[in-house]
Amino acid sequence: MTGAVHDTYVAALQHDSAGLPADARRVGVVRKPTSWFHGVVDENRPELGPPADLLEEFQALEEEFKVQGMCEEGAHNGAWDEVDFEERYRAHLESEAARAGVEDLLDLLDSGTDVALVCYENTDDKRCHRTALREHLEERV
Repeated sequence: MTGAVHDTYVAALQHDSAGLPADARRVGVVRKPTSWFHGVVDENRPELGPPADLLEEFQALEEEFKVQGMCEEGAHNGAWDEVDFEERYRAHLESEAARAGVEDLLDLLDSGTDVALVCYENTDDKRCHRTALREHLEERV
């Protein structure tokens, strides 16, 4: 029996609106969690957060787009496309730095544990690395 992989964001967990199975293991996938982040996840895997250089490049371009007058969603998604975020993040998941974290999650899923990937980004209208990670895990299960 294989567990299911879900993704959500921290505010949805705080407001009990994530719609996750009650026994899902909540795994944070942020590089630099705040102190309160640890209170809503069972563990955090910083190695599964976006690499610092990719995140910095993305955030700088997103901010530049906002200064140019783009709405938050448009700036976010435009920067995502411009820096090839998903492709570069998926390459990171294959790297030595992230391999153990990916394998640990695959082991949890193989044991029948449902896993919920958690970060800060509300993805109703924005793209997020945790969704790319969820898809990567689903492809590997």
